Amino acid sequence: MEDFVFSNPTKIIFGKDAEIKIVDELELVGAKRVMIVYGQGSIRQTGLYDRIVRKIIKKGIFFVDFAGAKPNPILSHVKSGIELAIKSNIDSILAIGGGSAIDTAKAIGAGVGYGGDVWEFFEGKALIQTSLPIFTVLTIAAAGSEMNGNCVITKEDEKKKYSFSSIHSYPKVSALNPALTFSVSPKQSACGAVDAIAHLLEGYFTKTNKLPLHDRLVEGIIRTIIKDTEKILQDPQDYDARASFMWSASLALNGFVAQGLKEHSFPNHLLEHSLSALFDISHGEGLAIVMPAWMKWASESEPEKISRFTRKIFKKKSAPDGIDAFENWLKKIGLATRLDDVGIKKTDLDHIAANVYAQAKIWRKMDKIYTKNNIKYILSKAFV
Repeated sequence: MEDFVFSNPTKIIFGKDAEIKIVDELELVGAKRVMIVYGQGSIRQTGLYDRIVRKIIKKGIFFVDFAGAKPNPILSHVKSGIELAIKSNIDSILAIGGGSAIDTAKAIGAGVGYGGDVWEFFEGKALIQTSLPIFTVLTIAAAGSEMNGNCVITKEDEKKKYSFSSIHSYPKVSALNPALTFSVSPKQSACGAVDAIAHLLEGYFTKTNKLPLHDRLVEGIIRTIIKDTEKILQDPQDYDARASFMWSASLALNGFVAQGLKEHSFPNHLLEHSLSALFDISHGEGLAIVMPAWMKWASESEPEKISRFTRKIFKKKSAPDGIDAFENWLKKIGLATRLDDVGIKKTDLDHIAANVYAQAKIWRKMDKIYTKNNIKYILSKAFV
């Protein structure tokens, strides 16, 4: 096990009515002028927005809306948010939604106090020194952004989907009420499950040291996610399953499970970011396609790493049989597992590989392994 220092500064309020309690947290830190960041308006339709805003008004806190966060949040929208936050003299940001709304809020929060182009954070040309305080009300369990400092944004004109990570971008407080996820569609729920599983598997497969504790933690959480997902798809209002899944998704990427790992990376996310930057698919959909293909490629050189996962999760002795079982489970929960299924052709591979490779050069120096030829070879396994 590698040496580590671990601290997660995000306070979690978990359970019924957590979303109302977030306003008390805003008051506690002395928030006077709040930007509310959210997506396409579903929180207004469900009444969630009104419940929160009524209490904000009661507390005498000024607020301004910033709606329109997209499923793959875009840079131009972030820049509009930065301009509005500066113009409105905002001192805190409340994100209501899933990872897209939260990441939009994080990028705005980091950009407000920075004199340059916020995209420089994503290209590794500048480090975040400060951020407006971020508060979140989670409505879609998946990304884990409610409890980490990560942020993913797409520069839409260049089709680049890049990320940053900063201690300054951890939310101060996140409210997790499982009941708020009752209305999440079956497909969104399935995509969320795949995203959380991918967060766990990245370190599980790529770490270069042996760490049985980490292996068992990951396997236990993944088994839990699989069972909870199946329960949720059977009964979307199963509170216990929603609660268990919501917390599992947070644990998957809040740093706790990953402590002690050596030299781990995020190759499946590297590959997927280009798919959802270049094509009209969601992050979870892309991961469902990428992961089986990547596992097939990885099993050629390190079959034991893959076969341990397939034995522990799907009770299959060989890596090929286990990967097939994983792929069948992804299909069972309603997701495509092949590039053909989402309209991506083999003739697109050169373009995709170039996009992936550009990011690989700045993301943990993954370009040494993920050359353009390797990228094309891996993705070729995602065709029928």
